[in-house]
Formats: sequence, structure tokens, C-alpha cells
Amino acid sequence: MADYVAPLKDMRFVLNEVFDIRSFWSSMPKLAESVDAETADAILEEAGKLASSVLFPLNREGDEEGCRLEETGVKTPKGYIEAFNTLAEGGWYGLGGDPEYGGMGMPKTLVACVEEMFQASNMAFGLAPILTAGACLALNSHGSDELKQRYLPKMYSGEWTGCMDLTEPHAGTDLGIMRTKAVPQADGSYKLTGTKIFISWGDHDMADNIIHLVLAKLPDAPPGPKGISLFLVPKVMVNEDGSLGEPNSLSCGSIEKKMGIKGCATCVMNFDGATGWLVGDLNRGLNAMFTMMNYERIGVGVQGLGCAEMSLQSAREYANERIQSRSPTGKKMPDKEADSIIVHPDVRRMLMTMKSLVEGGRAFSTYASRWLDMAKYAESEEQKAMAENMVALLTPIAKAFLTDRSLEATLHGQMVFGGHGYIREWGQEQLVRDVRIAQIYEGTNGIQALDLMGRKIVGSNGKLFEVFAQDVADFIESCAGDSAMQVFLSPLSASLERLADATETVIERAANNPDEIGAASVDYLDLFGYTAFAYLWARMAKAALPKAENDTSGFYTGKVKTARFYFDRVLPRAVSLAETIRNGSSSLMEPQINEI
Repeated sequence: MADYVAPLKDMRFVLNEVFDIRSFWSSMPKLAESVDAETADAILEEAGKLASSVLFPLNREGDEEGCRLEETGVKTPKGYIEAFNTLAEGGWYGLGGDPEYGGMGMPKTLVACVEEMFQASNMAFGLAPILTAGACLALNSHGSDELKQRYLPKMYSGEWTGCMDLTEPHAGTDLGIMRTKAVPQADGSYKLTGTKIFISWGDHDMADNIIHLVLAKLPDAPPGPKGISLFLVPKVMVNEDGSLGEPNSLSCGSIEKKMGIKGCATCVMNFDGATGWLVGDLNRGLNAMFTMMNYERIGVGVQGLGCAEMSLQSAREYANERIQSRSPTGKKMPDKEADSIIVHPDVRRMLMTMKSLVEGGRAFSTYASRWLDMAKYAESEEQKAMAENMVALLTPIAKAFLTDRSLEATLHGQMVFGGHGYIREWGQEQLVRDVRIAQIYEGTNGIQALDLMGRKIVGSNGKLFEVFAQDVADFIESCAGDSAMQVFLSPLSASLERLADATETVIERAANNPDEIGAASVDYLDLFGYTAFAYLWARMAKAALPKAENDTSGFYTGKVKTARFYFDRVLPRAVSLAETIRNGSSSLMEPQINEI
């Protein structure tokens, strides 16, 4: 397996040349105070070194050793504690955190690049900082001043970590039927009792304390989702002076044996009258939790992107070194007994598909992160409102489309290796196993599609779609006089029109038949994703074309050629998706249960 090399050149291209991120940052005074070009570049450089030299060497060993549950709690694989401390000492756990409580206040557009590098090099380990950052975000947005002052500095410093506890054995997506109870106490705290499952990094030995954000119901809470509240429950109680006290009444009952991310402890957590404190308002826990969930969903999309990048690096290196047969057009390497497999059209198909999806995904994650930054830091209320609408629209796409395409990319990478891709020592099979969970947790991709189609598209009567469509239309209009761009603009315009037609069709049909939403949702999300990637590939082509003519490095010419590949060989998938949506729900819903 190739050693991980951080794709810093491509990250800088997307940030600086496609999105002119420095001008974007400087346009918002609050953000300009936190970051400048030199700081951002130093952060990217150092993160790349940490990913390559600290996290990646632990990836395979962590998968093989896994976590283990002992009498004193969960023990992590060899080297994890040292790696965790290295990141803590560098302040990486507070990279995007609120400076008022010790965070660095870096923008999401920069943080997403760092997250990609950490996930690519070691996804199991990389879950810990992402979960902590999400917990901090929820606490900072909804917690009391007292809770924020007591917990955030320690979480940003890496002394304590955070996780979220939602799922129960009988309640996954339908959180309204959860049974975990929170009983109010005279001192303002609550006693929580219940069991949560699938809690990533619910217990470990890397930090001194673990801060659980737990969903639970009061005994007299309204039924369903409207009766859910959010509570902060520390593993170890915290004294008035901030020092650690006695262990809280919670424990890890077992660790799940799972397909991938074996270096991460996925815990069954038991709360036996554990002491917790309310975060936000009573019976408004889902609102507070979704602050974290939406952050995590974009982070999960970045996880998938990281695995796909690692798969591409390994497959590309292998394809250049592995010799098998001769090129269909004659010998390309006459000094060898066979040509490298990269000369074969089918291998090229897989590698170019991977490259177009990975680099398109990186541009998309930056695009979504840019809207997150605008929603947080924009000065005008109008800009904030538009950005918030775009974030709502793009979040399910970022989670689902990026992870679906990332699994596709890792499978292509495994296939490039042939039989060796199925063997442990080459690393590709671990990437396939690891990335699979990204489609499942933080809301399955089917749920993301329902959210996009039902809440965001039909629920807004297409208004949220119009915000995105206008952004794409403005770009197309801005390039109208550029003849070199027409090869990209024409299919982009057609794909946008196709997406608009599908949007209108489903909205009209859903008014009379609610099944149309679920029947169209997954295909619609994919149609949207391919169109969004086309938009971003067109933007990348526009940035690369002026430099491609005199390009000796191959970077800019390669970028333009990959854009052409995407439009020629990947975007046409959207045509069949649109046709599937147009065919409606009847053939899906008419069969009786005993006919399926």
C-alpha cells in the first residue's frame, strides 16, 4: 500500500484558485481576525505532516489490534495514546473552536481540509477529533455559560473528548420512541437511566474525561420527538474548581464487533442514574443535537472523501508498477516483459473515475464549507439567510453523495489491484470496510435522501433548490463569452435543466401521492450530486484553463482533462436517473407484500 501523501497542491488549488478563499475570508471582519493566508498555509502543511507521519503508520496496526474492553474500561490500540497527545499538544482539537474558550477559530473551509487529511490517513482514529468538535459546537450553541466555561476549554485542549449518545437498541431513526429517562434533581441536575448503542468513542483511555451528549426524556415529557431533551453527562464528575472528582454512574457494557473502523471503540453505554445537566431547553433536545448532527454529516462526507483519496493514491501507484500484458495499440514499455497496467483502457476507466470523484468531492466539500462559513460570519442578515438555506440544502448531499461515491471509488481501487486488492497486506480491503460505515451512521444515506427530497425540496416548494440553481446560472452567465468553456457549459446547463424538471415533477406528484417523495429520493439526491459536481468541475476547468497552455507540471492540463472525462463519462449517469424519477412510484409501490 502506498504511504499517504497529503494532496496539498490540489487543496490549495481549490481554496485559492477556484474559490479565491483569501478574498472570501477577508470580506468578513470576524473571520479575518482569526485567519490569514500565511497561517492557513502553515496549518495545511503541518496537518499533512501529522497525517503522514503520526496517524497513517497506526492505521493498519489499529485495524488489526482493535480496541478491547477490560475491567478498567476500553483500551485503545498501541500508539493511539501517544498520537492523541501529539495532536492535543498542537492544539488540533480546538482548530475550529470558539476563541473565547480557547479554540483557534479557524474557518470550516480550512478545517475541512485538515479533517480530510486526518480521515484519509486513519479514519478510525480521526473519528475522535470530529466527534469532539461536533460536541463542542452543540454545547457552544445551546449550553449555558456555566457549562461552556467548565467544559469547552478542556475539550478544545484535548484533555477531554466528546461524543453523542442517540441510538438505542429499539430506536434508531425513530428517536421519538427512545426510553432513556432523565429525572430532575433538587440541585438542578438530572439522573439519567437507560442504554445507548453504537456510541463511537463512547469510552477509551486517550483522554482524562469523556463528555457524553445524551438524548433522554423526562417522565412527564410529551410523546414522540417533541419530548426529547439533551443532557451533558461526563464520564468523570467535575469539581467546582474544575478538577476531576468521582466516576459518574455510567459504563461501557461491551464493544461492537464490526466490519470496519476497528481501531475505534463502538460502545454499548449503560447509564445507571448518571448525573447530567440540561443543554438548551427542555423538550428541544433534537434542535440542539442537530447542530452537532449537521456538522457531523458534512464531516462524514469528508471521511468518505479521505478514504477515496487514499484508495486513489494506492491504486495509481500500483497501476504504474504492476506489469501485465501489452497495450492494445502495441508495446509501450519495450524494455520490460509486459506493460504497466495503467496503459489498459479499463484500468484507466477506473482510475479516471476515481480521480474525477475524489477531486470533484474535494471541491464540493469546500463549496459546502464556504456556505457554512458565510452562515456563521457574514455581516448582513440577507447573506446569512441565503447561506443557511444553502447549508440546509447541501448537508444531506454532502453526507450521502460523497460517501456513496467514495465507496464506489474504493471499490474501483480494490479492483485495480485485482486479487491483491482482496488481500490484507495491500490495504485496499480495509479502505472498503472502513468507508462502508460512512453511508450508514449519522443517518443512513436513504434518510439523507428523504430529508433532501421531503423537507428541503417538497417542504420548501422548491425554494431552496432555486437558491442553488441561481448560483449555477450566474456562473454559466459569467462564462458566456469564454469559448474554451463552452464544452463544459452546455452539458452543465442541460444537467441543471434536467434537475429542475425532476424537482418540479416530484413536487407536483407529491401533492397527491406522498409515496412519490420516497420513491424518487435516492435517485434525486444522486441527480443533484452529479449536477453539483458538474458545476464544480466547470469552475475548476475555468481556473485551470489559463494555466494549462504552458503547464509543464501536468497539474493544470490534468485538471482540464479530468474535467472533460467527468462530463463525457460520469455526468451522463444523470440522464438515467432523471428517467427513473420521471417513471414515478407505481411500479415500486403496486406489488403486494407477498409479491416482493
